Amino acid sequence: MAAPKAEQGTYTAVVLDFETGGLDCARCACTQIAMQAVRLDTFEVLGRYANYIAPYEKQPLGGTPRRKVLKTRREMERDEVREPMDYEAAALNYTAITMDMLRSRGVVLEQVAADVIAFARKHTLGKGARYKPVLIGQNIPFDVGFLQQMMAYSGLMKEFAQAFAGTTDFFGNFQPHYLDSIDLARLCLAADTEVASYKLELVAERLGIELDDAHDADADVTATRQIVALCSRRLRQHEGAEVSMERMPKTRDHFKI
Repeated sequence: MAAPKAEQGTYTAVVLDFETGGLDCARCACTQIAMQAVRLDTFEVLGRYANYIAPYEKQPLGGTPRRKVLKTRREMERDEVREPMDYEAAALNYTAITMDMLRSRGVVLEQVAADVIAFARKHTLGKGARYKPVLIGQNIPFDVGFLQQMMAYSGLMKEFAQAFAGTTDFFGNFQPHYLDSIDLARLCLAADTEVASYKLELVAERLGIELDDAHDADADVTATRQIVALCSRRLRQHEGAEVSMERMPKTRDHFKI
């Protein structure tokens, strides 16, 4: 008697992009986030999210608890003063984001972090760990660093690990699984001699994808999603140059099983 087939779930991904106050996630702030949830079989968009992030300060990340000591009021007030995050002028000019925009339109960091987790859970379409959404982005390791900063500062690392696909590294830190659109573009365009750079706007132009507002998080997410969808279709259809599959000669006559 044949075993009953397990119900097939639907794999999903969250296409993500951050705009930031600089390149270093250890000291620079997140300024804007955009996400689109997609099915990986059809690349249908399941949901969208975009927000500016209100200015915030550096947060403690834990460590060895200190022994409680009596302090004066002045000492307590001094301890409450936290170091501000960096908002570099060059980064703000690059993204056309101002501090006034962040103060008037930004959402507090903790709320955005909770929204990211809720967004992932809402668009998980299968049961089991393998159906948790993976992250997709252009140069996604950069964005992952700021996403981890956001979750750590908000105290939501546990919930973050529960909502997204990923693994725990040697140091016990959760590392989300991700797919970099740069790698997909290289797989599809490596034989194209006219492609000399894999910057988002250049890859989009080469593939005939419009990118009207580069370095706006929402526009970058849309372009990234379209690049990944197009590259995936090309790979599934086996278009382009044929790949040689060389048969390797045997090096041993007998193998242990």
